[in-house]
Amino acid sequence: MPKILDVCCGSRMFWFDRHNPNTTYMDIRSGSFDFTDRGHTRTVDIRPDVIGDFRSIPFDDSTFDLVVFDPPHLIHAGENSWLARKYGKLDETWPFDIRQGFTECMRVLRPNGFINFKWNEDQIKLSEILDAAGYQPLFGDKRGKTHWLVFSKEG
Repeated sequence: MPKILDVCCGSRMFWFDRHNPNTTYMDIRSGSFDFTDRGHTRTVDIRPDVIGDFRSIPFDDSTFDLVVFDPPHLIHAGENSWLARKYGKLDETWPFDIRQGFTECMRVLRPNGFINFKWNEDQIKLSEILDAAGYQPLFGDKRGKTHWLVFSKEG
């Protein structure tokens, strides 16, 4: 079975199997956050297996067959807003952070492994992210606001 690492798992929203035994879920955050938004109470539950920063992944080189990289997409959101708590937030160093994240994801990826990258370009365009990343995707979705791209590490 492949070894999978999700480096920004958050509340595992897009996972169908949120407890996949082949996956290590990592995030810089941990805890439950309740918010009232427009009269509705919402809860975000972030429970990673490993507390870690995608810019400095705490695993050895060439450990995983697949890395899922879904970093925060927001640069404009209040620190305690629902969106910032749910998705996290980037700051003005985001180009460096994204490049460092890709470098780290490639480092922990085995030769011939893949990175599945997700990006929503509501605040930062995909073209800017690809310029910052330093790697070119093999293929992916170029339409709409949310993009899924696949990168590979050559053997």
